[in-house]
Amino acid sequence: MIIFLRHGQAENNTKKILAGRTPGINLTEEGKMQAKQAGDMLKPLNISAIYSSPIDRAMQTAEIVGKHCDVKPILDDRLIELDMGKFTMMPYDEIFASHGNVFLKFYEGSLEISHNGVESFAEVQKRVFDIVDFVKNKHKGENVVLVTHMDPIKAMIGKVLSLKPEILFQLIIANASLNIFKYDDQNFYLSSINSMDSSRFHETF
Repeated sequence: MIIFLRHGQAENNTKKILAGRTPGINLTEEGKMQAKQAGDMLKPLNISAIYSSPIDRAMQTAEIVGKHCDVKPILDDRLIELDMGKFTMMPYDEIFASHGNVFLKFYEGSLEISHNGVESFAEVQKRVFDIVDFVKNKHKGENVVLVTHMDPIKAMIGKVLSLKPEILFQLIIANASLNIFKYDDQNFYLSSINSMDSSRFHETF
């Protein structure tokens, strides 16, 4: 299995800011607890490797999970958050007021997004599938965790399920949730999405 794990709740999530690749954006105390719960869920799965985005909030999540699974995380740039370009560190409301629904435009591949220096969704999908192919070949028959961000996970889900931009926009990947893919020689299968501790079922995203 390949298990995509979104980082736990971070400061940018509570402030509704597009942090992008900005350093120093850390997990909240709630995010640390979420990561511990994810680690508890992963521990029985005999995880053989953990790869992580090099962004602080992802690394912190990977370290917590790694201690539960007794696996040392490996950093991989292919799992990094997308470059938000001119939108970096801007509040959602401010971006929407000046540019409309930039998230939907991102999934649609709008030129307006690239003109503002934002990495394209196609580019995100390419690097995500690069690491997935790497893991599939290097860790055959093993269970591997990829700690990353919402849009790299959406890139994987969108490709496997052939989701339209409108559906991708509506799809929310919860902080510290497990998104599990099984595969054979030819296909990937989504086995689980947004799996989390039952104590979090009341949350809204």
